[in-house]
Amino acid sequence: MTANEHDTDLLVIGAGPTGLFAAYYAGFRGLRVAVVDSLPELGGQITAMYPEKQILDVAGFPSVKGRDLVEGLVSQAATADPTYFLDRTASTLEQSDSQVVVGLDNGTLVTAKAVLITAGIGKFSPRPLPAGEGWLGRGMEFFVPSFAPYADKDVVIVGGGDSAFDWAQHLEPVARSVTLVHRREAFRAHQRTVSEVRASSVEIITNAQVTKLVGDGHVSEVEISVDGAEPTMRPCQAVVAALGFIADLGAIQQWGLEVEKRHVVVDPAMRTSLPRIFAAGDITEYPGKVRLIAVGFGEAATAVNNAAVVIDPTAHVFPGHSSEA
Repeated sequence: MTANEHDTDLLVIGAGPTGLFAAYYAGFRGLRVAVVDSLPELGGQITAMYPEKQILDVAGFPSVKGRDLVEGLVSQAATADPTYFLDRTASTLEQSDSQVVVGLDNGTLVTAKAVLITAGIGKFSPRPLPAGEGWLGRGMEFFVPSFAPYADKDVVIVGGGDSAFDWAQHLEPVARSVTLVHRREAFRAHQRTVSEVRASSVEIITNAQVTKLVGDGHVSEVEISVDGAEPTMRPCQAVVAALGFIADLGAIQQWGLEVEKRHVVVDPAMRTSLPRIFAAGDITEYPGKVRLIAVGFGEAATAVNNAAVVIDPTAHVFPGHSSEA
């Protein structure tokens, strides 16, 4: 086997929360495991988009910061001694009766007895702010990985989804002022967060758009256009464009899997339409699907336990309770 070849029992595609828990659980089942992710760091969307966000729907944690959850998952996964291929994309897939060979974008070939896809929404890129062209890194950003740089600044957040309201809520005690601009009156964010932001000092402007950024090298003002009114300028040293993301499953869509609206269809055992290929987490689709981190954890365990039988036909789906080990 050459340096560009790797052999494992289970290959996990995606190193977000579901993928990391799957890596741990593969070790619990005594499987060798490798994990590939297109991002350069572990943690998926949490690490890339909201490491400072308090996550409220993980069992056992009334509230846990995103980066702390990822840190715990990475430590847990380390018990399986996984091999990580980061900043790498799974490009090709070839199958035989006993194995799957996945080719990565750098030429590495990973041979596995089963594959578990936990790629979330796939590769994602932020939707652009038309007025923000040329301003990225000059006062406009798509993500808020740290709150400290926004201290004592006038911040304008564009968007009406969960990320926009989460960042408004967390930046409100840090920034000099926070203004949230949304093109509609209705919001896509969780109602509880919307109510909390409305009750704070955050100014919410609806039926409006940010139509111009102004500044000498770095943004210092923005123009806000409200339907039926003259555009107004206001001081602003930081713009967060939280307009959502364009998701792309990339090469996964070409592998012959049954895909429904950019999601991979699975059965109750988390099996896809292809033999030896399983999926778990936000990427999956089935009747009654709920896209939560907590659900992904359960799906990961279900997928690994069923994959264990495919990898070793003498194994059992139910491994026994971990407390009995």
